[in-house]
This record gives sequence, C-alpha cells and structure tokens, in this order.
Amino acid sequence: MKILNSSDANFGAEFAELLGRGKMDIDGVSAIVGGLLAEIKTRGNTAIKAQIARFDRWEPASDAELMVDTAAMEKAYNELEPNLKSALHMAYDRIESYHQKLMPKTWLDFEKNGSILGQKVTPVDRAGLYIPGGKAAYPSSLLMNAIPAIVAGVEEIVVCTPTPDNEINELLLAACHLCKVTKVFKVGGASAIGAMAYGTETIPKVDVITGPGNIFVATAKKLVYGDVNIDMIAGPSEIGILADSTARVDYLSMDLLSQAEHDEMASSILITTDGELAAKVSDRVEEDLRKLSREAIARKSIEERGAIIVTDTMEEAVRLMNEIAPEHLEVMTANPMELLPIIKHAGAIFLGENTPEPIGDYIAGPNHTLPTGGTAKFYSPLSVEHYLKKSSIISMSRAGIEELGEACALIANTEGLTAHEESVRLRLRG
Repeated sequence: MKILNSSDANFGAEFAELLGRGKMDIDGVSAIVGGLLAEIKTRGNTAIKAQIARFDRWEPASDAELMVDTAAMEKAYNELEPNLKSALHMAYDRIESYHQKLMPKTWLDFEKNGSILGQKVTPVDRAGLYIPGGKAAYPSSLLMNAIPAIVAGVEEIVVCTPTPDNEINELLLAACHLCKVTKVFKVGGASAIGAMAYGTETIPKVDVITGPGNIFVATAKKLVYGDVNIDMIAGPSEIGILADSTARVDYLSMDLLSQAEHDEMASSILITTDGELAAKVSDRVEEDLRKLSREAIARKSIEERGAIIVTDTMEEAVRLMNEIAPEHLEVMTANPMELLPIIKHAGAIFLGENTPEPIGDYIAGPNHTLPTGGTAKFYSPLSVEHYLKKSSIISMSRAGIEELGEACALIANTEGLTAHEESVRLRLRG
C-alpha cells in the first residue's frame, strides 16, 4: 500500500485525490439508464424481459417466470445446515432488536389553551428492496433491508435481485423465507429500479426503494427519485481506520482487505501516528493479499484506492478522517472511546480491537447499508425511518385561534395572500 505523510509538500494534492475516491460517472451512464427506464415505463414486462435477455443472459418465457416461487424459498430455508440457520436467526433477532430501538413515536402535545400539536408516524404501504446478485450474492443485505421495513410496519415488501443465467442464490431465498417476503422478482440493475418505481403487469409499484447496487443501479435510483423515495445514492464500499502504536498489524491488514475484496472500486484507508506501524501494515497487506480467494479484486482496490497516511498527532488523524467521512470507521487505539466525541462523520463507527467491520456487516445489529464516498457528512445509515413518513397534527381550540389568529392574519396580509388572511379572520369573527 502506498504510504503518505501529512507533512510532505505534495500531501494536499494526494489527499484531494483520496477524497474523490467514491466519485461515480453518473452523468456518463445517465443516457443509457434513462433509456432503459423509459422502455419500462411504456412497455412494462415486455421491456423487462428484453433487458433480462440483454444483461443477464436468459429470457423469461412468460411473465410468471419473473417471480420466484415461494415454495423454492421455503425449500431453501428448510435445507439450510442447522448451524447456518441458527446464525441467520441470531442475525435476524439482533437486527430486529436494534431497529426497534430506532422507531420514532406518534405523539400529541396538549397546550394550555386546549389546542393540540403533534406528529403521526405511518409506514409506507409498499417498500422495494434491491438486493445485489452479480459478482456476489448478499443474503445479509436482504436481512438489513427487510427487517427495518418489517419493524416499521410496512404491509408489503417487494424484492428484486439479478439472476445471471437464471441462477439465484439459495441462501438469499432462505433469507427471504425467514423474513416472510413472498414477492421476489428475478430482475436486476436499472431494470429492477424502473420496475419498482413505475410498476409493470407483474411487479407492483412501490413507495420507497432501498438497497445497494452498482453505478447503473445508483443512477437509476437518482433518476426515479420523486416518483418514489430512495434511501441514498451509494457507491463502492470503503473502510477508514484510525490506529496508534498499540494496534495489531495483522488486524489492521485483514480489516483493510475486508473492504478491498468487495470491489475493485472499494477503498481502504488507514491513518496512524506511527510511521513504523504504517510500514509493517503495508508489508503485511501484500502478504495477506496472496491468501484471498478474491485476490485480483482486492489487489486492484488496494493499489488504486488504498492508502496509509502518517500524521504527527491523533487529533490531526481524526481531522483528516472527518474529511474523508468513511462508510465504515474502525478506531484501533489504546482508548478508542476518547476519540468518539471528536469523530463527526462516519456511516458506522467500530470501537476497539475486538470490533472488526465484518461484525457490523452481519450480526451486530446496526444496519450495514451506509453512506459512501464522503456522503456520511449528510446521510445516515438505512433505518426504520426510511420506511416511515410523518404527518404533522394541528388542532386549534377556540381559545387557540383567538390567541394566534391575529398574528397569523397579519403575516398573510403582509405576503399579499388575501384568502389566507380572510380564512383566519372568518374564524376570529365567529
């Protein structure tokens, strides 16, 4: 891994390049994606089937073939090895418990004059989940997207996942059965986003679309936003690690690689105050790369988007990491909790040497669908809130309208909105 020093003269330019790690050429693919979406909007299932043939190398013989049989999901679940089934249930329970704690409440506030203000929290009617299935299938993504929707009270969950050569991951099917998801469609990429956003003869239109995907999925989500809500525009996976001299070299190396093996576009960045540690980690990464089943992918990621930065102080290290605003942030220092107050921007924060990022991917409980590419500065992790909407509640008593009406009418008059003003004054006159 390349090692940068924050005191070097050219560090500013090198760091600026790192900050651009998650940039996606959405403009470059917008025309292609827009064309696919337009086809789906006008031709429905006909367009979907043609796009599956074009991108996934098989063509559904009928509309019904787009949908996964629920019996296949149940069979996949029943055939799970007991240990794996137990692990999935443990993950489900922990994810559910965590997200239950995030649920906002409907509330009412009764004012002294008898007026009532409040907020009503209501789930969307139908949620669409996009679950990747190209280079790798991620049943964990199904759990992370479906369980918050279930906790939120969403009545109907629709899942779309790509099935290259008409093959689908059995563990994903088992996870769907565990989550009691019955509407699963063999559609991927921008096609899936269009189908869920606009609806087809077979795939129902949803209210919100969540879940990660490649640049075509991200672009499609951006283009359909407004027709439906979306969770975020997520890019390639990434990890940032803050470490001092107490951190273990083998832990640091493997944790950096845990993101690099996801995708050639993933980024892994370590910031440390210990130059000697930086050199050891760089050497260890090269050694560990040779052990990975996805070595070629991880190596390209590390070589093109990985870096180790050496700083003079941990305060400077945190400042730089806040600028990076990583999707995942591990803190491997003697007293990680001490740094928590000054960490401002990260999708998820992993404190201490016993908290590797993969524990958050699968079983800790918090969601692993996180903002990437620096968007943790203004986006939050996927949660129950993405499947909810809030309505303001206002009920004025007679005393309340008499107390507030004159001021309200005056503001309306100042803005030149005559009907607004008169609407209030009618009440004041009784």
